[in-house]
Amino acid sequence: MAGVMKLACLVLACMIVAGPMTANAALSCGTVNSNLGGCIGYLTQGAALTQGCCNGVTNLRNMARTAPDRQQACRCLQSAARAVGRGLNTDRAAGLPSACKVNIPYKISTSTNCNTVR
Repeated sequence: MAGVMKLACLVLACMIVAGPMTANAALSCGTVNSNLGGCIGYLTQGAALTQGCCNGVTNLRNMARTAPDRQQACRCLQSAARAVGRGLNTDRAAGLPSACKVNIPYKISTSTNCNTVR
């Protein structure tokens, strides 16, 4: 439980730091993080994938309609991944859209160049 609280604090810190980066995009890191909150156990603790997690992934895909929104979502995901650090299962993160049967136009990875996301 303490690990989840630490993760929640890191996500909150990311939201505060990344907030100013949303000037050209309507999608905020707070929105990204809150939609993926149901995925934390799956991505960090090996828990089962839940419908709530997949609903959040689907919601994000539906909200990120423009290239600036998709680029911002990409940056927010990277920021959250860096905050979680070694606790994140990067293979599960990269495969999350596929596991939820959702198509997004970029790989979820800290090495993705978010500026090239269209």
